[in-house]
Amino acid sequence: MMWQDLVFMIGSSLSIVFLAPTLRDSSARVPLGTSLPSMGIGLVYATTFFTLGMSFSAVGALAAGTMWSLIALFRSPQGVSMKLVARENLALFVADLQYWLDRRRSGQSTTEQYVPFDHGSSNAYGQSNGR
Repeated sequence: MMWQDLVFMIGSSLSIVFLAPTLRDSSARVPLGTSLPSMGIGLVYATTFFTLGMSFSAVGALAAGTMWSLIALFRSPQGVSMKLVARENLALFVADLQYWLDRRRSGQSTTEQYVPFDHGSSNAYGQSNGR
């Protein structure tokens, strides 16, 4: 191992340590203009280090780029609405999975055309909820 590989890995590890509080703070707001370029630089550095045979540096830069991508996803001013959409999509997935499992347990076909959950007019089983 080259000593430079170790130095770059330590630097990337420190950036992860310094970024962790931002990711943990639910009130933090980091503009996408900051986090997306930093994420891109981390991923480009990871690729570059990997092609140079500096695997420790590559892993460190990849981890830093991943940390920045998580900050972009969860701590950008738009992240609040993204989190709500993700939560809603998870709820829809669970409802669809429950529908499929119930049909499977009851011996009904699971290959028929299924209309996904509609917020306004039906419940998870496609039955009208009176709206």
